Amino acid sequence: MSLNRSEKQAVIDEVTGLAAKAQTLVLAEYRGITVADMTRLRSQARDKGVTLSVLKNTLARRAVAGSAFEVVSDQMTGPLIYGFSTDAVAAAKVVSDFAKTNDKLVIRGGAFGGKTLDVNGVKQLANIPSKEVLLAQVCGLLMSPISRTAVVLGALAAKKGGGEAEAPAAAEPVAA
Repeated sequence: MSLNRSEKQAVIDEVTGLAAKAQTLVLAEYRGITVADMTRLRSQARDKGVTLSVLKNTLARRAVAGSAFEVVSDQMTGPLIYGFSTDAVAAAKVVSDFAKTNDKLVIRGGAFGGKTLDVNGVKQLANIPSKEVLLAQVCGLLMSPISRTAVVLGALAAKKGGGEAEAPAAAEPVAA
């Protein structure tokens, strides 16, 4: 069933809005995937904040024209699923993880920051830890010198405090 002109324009507008908000676009060929597997992929994507769309390639090319994802318009051939995400690694991670368990989903490429990603680039992007993990690692790095200093100061205080604690104890019976 073909779309009329206004329906096509609505699809283009919707995808243009997704592309404007997204940081990453991943393209994957989905030929031969069962409906159950595709439903599972879409569910995993929704949980991670990734929008997956099956689009006509001509409409997708028009939608990404003028955006940072225009660099991959030459790769938009064949039956593709388009994964947009506002998180830099979420789309790559969802598609890459699913492709590991389902050999019928073939990653074709993607775009991040206005640059084209090949299959290996998408997989490398998928291996980057999530934003929350990276923030926790940075926090740990920042806390490390502070906690070491606190441990050293605590040891010094305990060493000095141990000597002072004996002197008042000996002085108390004399004062009484």
